[in-house]
Amino acid sequence: MNPHPLRPVVRSIALMTLIVQPPLMGAAWAQASAPVEPTLKEVTIVQQREDRVSSGATGLDLDIKETPQSISIVTTEQMRDFGTSNLNEALRLSTGIIVDEWETNRTTFTARGFDIANTQIDGVGLPNDWGIVTGAMDSFGYEKIEVIRGANGLLTGVGNAAGTINFVRKRPTNKEQGSLGLSYGSWGTTRVEADYSRPLTADRRWAGRVVAAREEGGSHLRSFDRERTFLYGVVDGQVGDNGLLTLGLSHQQSDSTGNMWGALTFMNADGTQNAWGRNASTTQDWTRWDTTTKTAFVEYAHQIGMDWQLKLAYNYRAIDNDSKLFYAFPSGSSLVGYAWGGKDTMDAHLATATVNGRFEMLGRQHEALFGVSWAKSEYTGNGYAGSDCGASACSAIALPGFPYPGNLVPEPQWGPLALESTLNQKLQRAFGTMRFTLTDRLKAVVGVNHAQYSRDGTSYGVASDLSRSKTSPYAGLTFEFTPSVLGYVSYSDLYFPQSQADANDRYLDPSKGTNYEAGLKADWLDKRLLTSVAVFQAKQSGLATPTGTYNQNGQAVYAPEDVKSTGVELEAVGRLNNHIDLTAGYTTLKLTGPDGGDTYAWVPRHTANLALKARLPSLPALSFGTSARWQSKISNMEASGFTVRQGSYAVLNAFVAWQLQPKTTLRFNVNNITDEKYINTLRYAGYYGAPRSYQLSLNHQF
Repeated sequence: MNPHPLRPVVRSIALMTLIVQPPLMGAAWAQASAPVEPTLKEVTIVQQREDRVSSGATGLDLDIKETPQSISIVTTEQMRDFGTSNLNEALRLSTGIIVDEWETNRTTFTARGFDIANTQIDGVGLPNDWGIVTGAMDSFGYEKIEVIRGANGLLTGVGNAAGTINFVRKRPTNKEQGSLGLSYGSWGTTRVEADYSRPLTADRRWAGRVVAAREEGGSHLRSFDRERTFLYGVVDGQVGDNGLLTLGLSHQQSDSTGNMWGALTFMNADGTQNAWGRNASTTQDWTRWDTTTKTAFVEYAHQIGMDWQLKLAYNYRAIDNDSKLFYAFPSGSSLVGYAWGGKDTMDAHLATATVNGRFEMLGRQHEALFGVSWAKSEYTGNGYAGSDCGASACSAIALPGFPYPGNLVPEPQWGPLALESTLNQKLQRAFGTMRFTLTDRLKAVVGVNHAQYSRDGTSYGVASDLSRSKTSPYAGLTFEFTPSVLGYVSYSDLYFPQSQADANDRYLDPSKGTNYEAGLKADWLDKRLLTSVAVFQAKQSGLATPTGTYNQNGQAVYAPEDVKSTGVELEAVGRLNNHIDLTAGYTTLKLTGPDGGDTYAWVPRHTANLALKARLPSLPALSFGTSARWQSKISNMEASGFTVRQGSYAVLNAFVAWQLQPKTTLRFNVNNITDEKYINTLRYAGYYGAPRSYQLSLNHQF
């Protein structure tokens, strides 16, 4: 396969929009399982604390069925039932999402063949244009995860054809409530979590919530141990008769030792593929990777009359990485390694102002949203000077044949930190979206986004300066064939600045393209079940694609490539009856390069997912369920020139839960029931997925 960039630091964080959007409509498990509530003529600010609706893929208050794009939701109940304690695990429950954990500490999310570079929290995000997420983020602080597949330029200002992931924070409730949880699982993994919310004033106009989680344990990989602490606090309350103010802070410390950096070497010199043990790792025992993530946010919403609302928001995010790593890869007929260490910091400030509401024109009611946003980030990357690796160039260490022990290479005598790269970025934009009710059954959504993006800085002496502006349109139509069946079509421009460099150390131009989508959404079983089918085509020109070669600083060389993605998605979500909940999805796609031939072979062309939960009428204290994920074969070329292959495979998980008391539940989870052996990804790097594992948890609510 193509090795990844030697440096572990993501050196470019691409700014995006600051639309602060409430969560998408949907109850636990059933995204459209309940009838839509009638629109109230009066707005009670206190109720917004519990009943927040969605601005979805358009910024407007539309439910999933009305939105002319494909949307999925992973709920709190699903995350709890299947024991997913981090966001990587939770996203595997979503339709059409590939979670590529190509190293122990770096992950890329993929949809429709492209990297999801836009991940948000409450509609506000600072994604990076490499599409890499560093460190597994704890999922306990979130009510649900919204996945919007397809073009996201209207939502994010800059984006690609993959989609947007929005993590919806937990908010204070109007009544006192809380929960405590304990769990123990394979490899000595222990977890403690607590969640408490209560009104802060006698009139319940102000309320607060505190969330905390601590997890530590080992892994199926040799020498890999990890620990994670997550803290989150939020307060909101009424200001006057029409205002709602929200303030929040979060802190996550994710530390690990024995990290994998780079890929296992799967190919022999004769072109045959090795089959290592599932604990195989290239690491050395002294390696570590610590990531600290801090966020702070302030939101103010003001109701203007009956139909309009003004929203102001400021968000701050800081990410610090401190790592000392070891990388091994084949060089000719031998195996060599590099040691590297460094620290990097990223600080981002984001602010937005929007106004949205309803208005009447020509006897019909319509909706609109207008806004402006500003974002700025500052990144600094530093490398340690060491005996085996300098701040900007590494020397190879000869290694014996693989596998080798974790105490083979001693830790270098690290020198002082030296500056390697800096990057300052700004994104300013103005945007607007309107939904027109053309007839009782036909509605049109139109929008436009104007973005001004600029950056300056250097990476190993190469300037990254860029200044661009782009105006992107969005258009969609929905038509209600029957009260239960709705069809839609949508179009969006694509524009995404890139910070990957070519063979001459020149940064690539922004990627541009178009995205088309058409689909049908239908309610069944008295609106308890929602099914959807979508057909899509996306074209991206000049998309950064790894060449498998490196420059003198060990950085991967990229080339611009035109890529077209065409495919179909199917999904069914909801409640089949009073006792069975269902989530099922299937995606098939075709990825072609500029010559019309197949490209991006590391992306599976077919994926399917299933999650079932059942309750027995005769034994209401018992619930059980299963989840499954299947993908077709994948392949990629190693630096040796030989192709690594992974056949199609499925991973099956299950749980059983017993309600000991009305508010106390004991749950037992089994992951990878069939003990399937597989390479988890082949994109940049890869290692074997976890074998069969177990977890026992106890949860009490009060």
